Amino acid sequence: QVQLVESGGGLVQAGGSLRLSCAASINIFSLAHMGWYRQVPGKQRELVAQINSESGFSADYADSVKGRFFISRDNAKNTVSLQMNSLKPEDTGVYYCRAGFPGWQESGIHYWGKGTLVTVSS
Repeated sequence: QVQLVESGGGLVQAGGSLRLSCAASINIFSLAHMGWYRQVPGKQRELVAQINSESGFSADYADSVKGRFFISRDNAKNTVSLQMNSLKPEDTGVYYCRAGFPGWQESGIHYWGKGTLVTVSS
């Protein structure tokens, strides 16, 4: 079992920045997948950014955030962060952290945090 706790959300004006952090209860070196997702009411949760060991720990981003958001892992602190710059009102939503061990896609076993709310005002 892995506990994930997100922090860093809040209210920001359009054009501003926020940094989200996700703290894991275990050594994240053993995690193959760590990612950030967001959800708005009435819509499905969508991928924002991820780092997977299968891709050599290269970062992968949704087209809507490329060049503005940056994901990073800190194995020493057992955290994954999301630096969000040039925020837009459409970035508003609840941001969730997800993690999975090697083979998580085949097994379907992964873990979610409870989310942190980001609100971007126009």
